[in-house]
Amino acid sequence: MLEKFFVYIIANSSNKKIITYVGWTNNLKKRLQLHNSGKGAKFTRGRKWILIFKKEMLSKKNAMQFEYKLKKDRKIRKDITNKYIRTTSNCF
Repeated sequence: MLEKFFVYIIANSSNKKIITYVGWTNNLKKRLQLHNSGKGAKFTRGRKWILIFKKEMLSKKNAMQFEYKLKKDRKIRKDITNKYIRTTSNCF
């Protein structure tokens, strides 16, 4: 069985400002729990995060490359965040 990898964007709203974080993992549920329990990446500690985007990748290399692209391209991240806000009634 092929291992799956995910590139994801999580978001947090504090003081009316939306903050996003991009990462990759092979276990999305566990990774989100780590972020929300204060054991994830240092940047994510102390905040409550919600998953706003995920994309399945077939290789670790592809996941890492796509994560890098999302981290560097703020316009794509902002477009994804705005799309999430428009399409959900659970807007922060």
